[in-house]
Amino acid sequence: MKESLLDIICCPLDKHDLELTVEERDEEDGEIVEGLLVCTDCGEEYPIEEGIPNLLPPDMRE
Repeated sequence: MKESLLDIICCPLDKHDLELTVEERDEEDGEIVEGLLVCTDCGEEYPIEEGIPNLLPPDMRE
Protein backbone atom coordinates (compact mmCIF):
# COMPACT_ATOMS: atom_id res chain seq x y z
CA MET A 1 0.00 0.00 0.00
CA LYS A 2 1.27 3.46 -0.80
CA GLU A 3 1.24 5.85 2.14
CA SER A 4 -0.39 8.51 -0.08
CA LEU A 5 -3.55 6.35 -0.07
CA LEU A 6 -4.28 7.74 3.41
CA ASP A 7 -5.34 10.99 1.71
CA ILE A 8 -8.36 9.30 0.12
CA ILE A 9 -9.43 6.44 2.40
CA CYS A 10 -11.39 6.70 5.65
CA CYS A 11 -13.03 4.49 8.25
CA PRO A 12 -15.90 2.63 6.55
CA LEU A 13 -17.97 2.76 9.75
CA ASP A 14 -17.93 6.47 10.61
CA LYS A 15 -15.94 8.13 7.78
CA HIS A 16 -13.24 9.55 10.08
CA ASP A 17 -9.51 9.61 9.29
CA LEU A 18 -7.29 6.58 9.72
CA GLU A 19 -3.96 6.56 11.55
CA LEU A 20 -1.17 4.38 10.16
CA THR A 21 1.17 2.05 12.05
CA VAL A 22 3.83 0.48 9.82
CA GLU A 23 5.16 -2.96 10.75
CA GLU A 24 7.01 -3.73 7.50
CA ARG A 25 7.96 -1.55 4.53
CA ASP A 26 9.36 -2.66 1.16
CA GLU A 27 12.94 -1.39 1.01
CA GLU A 28 12.95 -0.90 -2.77
CA ASP A 29 9.81 1.18 -3.38
CA GLY A 30 8.86 2.19 0.18
CA GLU A 31 5.37 0.67 -0.01
CA ILE A 32 3.81 -0.60 3.21
CA VAL A 33 3.69 -4.41 3.25
CA GLU A 34 2.35 -5.04 6.76
CA GLY A 35 0.73 -2.64 9.20
CA LEU A 36 -2.40 -1.37 10.81
CA LEU A 37 -4.90 1.40 10.11
CA VAL A 38 -6.77 2.69 13.18
CA CYS A 39 -9.78 5.00 13.10
CA THR A 40 -9.07 8.26 14.93
CA ASP A 41 -12.65 8.39 16.26
CA CYS A 42 -14.05 4.90 16.96
CA GLY A 43 -10.68 3.11 17.35
CA GLU A 44 -11.58 0.24 14.99
CA GLU A 45 -8.48 -1.47 13.56
CA TYR A 46 -7.99 -2.50 9.93
CA PRO A 47 -4.99 -4.68 9.07
CA ILE A 48 -2.67 -4.22 6.10
CA GLU A 49 -1.52 -7.66 4.90
CA GLU A 50 0.74 -8.26 1.91
CA GLY A 51 0.32 -4.61 0.93
CA ILE A 52 -3.49 -4.70 0.88
CA PRO A 53 -5.58 -2.81 3.47
CA ASN A 54 -8.60 -4.80 4.67
CA LEU A 55 -11.30 -2.16 5.10
CA LEU A 56 -14.18 -4.56 5.60
CA PRO A 57 -16.33 -3.82 8.64
CA PRO A 58 -15.39 -6.08 11.60
CA ASP A 59 -18.50 -8.27 11.30
CA MET A 60 -17.68 -9.10 7.65
CA ARG A 61 -14.09 -10.28 8.24
CA GLU A 62 -13.15 -13.93 8.72
